[in-house]
Amino acid sequence: MDLDLQGKSVIVTAASKGLGKATAKKFAAEGAHVLISSRSEEELKKTREEIRSETGNGQVEYTVCDITDALSIKDLVSKAVELNGKVDVLINNAGGPPAGTFDDVDDDDWNQAFKLNLLSFVRTIREVLPHMRKQGAGHIINLASSSIKQPIDNLILSNTFRAGIVGLSKSLSQELAPDNILINTIGPGRIATDRVEHLDQVNAEKTGKPYEKVKEQAEKSIPIERYGEPKEFANMVVYLCSGANTYVTGQALLVDGGMVKAL
Repeated sequence: MDLDLQGKSVIVTAASKGLGKATAKKFAAEGAHVLISSRSEEELKKTREEIRSETGNGQVEYTVCDITDALSIKDLVSKAVELNGKVDVLINNAGGPPAGTFDDVDDDDWNQAFKLNLLSFVRTIREVLPHMRKQGAGHIINLASSSIKQPIDNLILSNTFRAGIVGLSKSLSQELAPDNILINTIGPGRIATDRVEHLDQVNAEKTGKPYEKVKEQAEKSIPIERYGEPKEFANMVVYLCSGANTYVTGQALLVDGGMVKAL
């Protein structure tokens, strides 16, 4: 299937590793012009060269961006327009907030999680919309968590702000449809990333169980009986931003191997 992504201008935030990196790599493999960002220039350089080498696509660039900072986000979008003259696709991604229950977190934790996991998405969308509206088309994907369907124990901050992302996306799907801008939310289940490994380590420490036992129990809770691969998640993201998707918008989807049982 031709995904019609050749030459499209794509921004992927938090893309030096994990799901962001896998997503950027898949877009590059489809011939898109990809701009990746994160806070670490060293990691971005490595990721850019890795993606270029593995995909043969030289149109992969990076810019350092702190997505909790409004000016940094403006510079990110300006860089994409400078490089490619447009923005066709925005992939909003951010690292997860710290684990913990309600009693574990204070006002600073709440404020930081809000800036990182919700306000940053609002700001990036605000910056790309003039460009997408001008061309009369665009795709936006907000990466969230399986907690958009079913809260996860010991992740009160993530559960709260990931749900906010769904509300934002659903509302915007109505407002942006006349401009042919499609926006969706995708939540990963247990995908084999550093973030999931960290959460398993936290769970092991909290319960006193060995890390291997915690992971084994988590895998048994998934009908497919394994963690997903980042590239499997990326496939869904890229499909929804491709020319193959002209009608799906406002949806909250999971890539979780059937783990979440909620309807």
